[in-house]
Amino acid sequence: MYRIRIADTDDDETSEILGDLHRLTFFDGAALPQFGSGTWWLAHHDDDAVAFAGVVPSTHARNSGYFCRVGVLQRHWGRGLQRRLMRAIEARGRRLGWDSIVSDTTDNPVSANNFIHAGYRLYEPEAPWAWSHTLYWRKWLR
Repeated sequence: MYRIRIADTDDDETSEILGDLHRLTFFDGAALPQFGSGTWWLAHHDDDAVAFAGVVPSTHARNSGYFCRVGVLQRHWGRGLQRRLMRAIEARGRRLGWDSIVSDTTDNPVSANNFIHAGYRLYEPEAPWAWSHTLYWRKWLR
């Protein structure tokens, strides 16, 4: 059984757990996020943290959240954790009155398929913020 809860990023131990999960899921492929910004969630299996996700106010889309990172330890893949974390982010966005959640994927078909299954649609931002082959995603919350 998995439990998903908002992470207290003011707690040093929690921030360390988020950093450890990031290193275990992204290795050296992405910079460590600022866990003190936005809202972060942890997924636990029994007492072990096995996945995380975060959202920050978007600087790319008006009145929207930016789903900035998600990571799931490989031995817990295939259990719907990314989609459950996405639903938590979307619920938070609705409570905050955001119009949408935006995100991006680059060379990650599994995450792209999760976005599709969660109802996100490809879109072209006015000012793309990543690489030329990055896919941009948006889900309207209203």
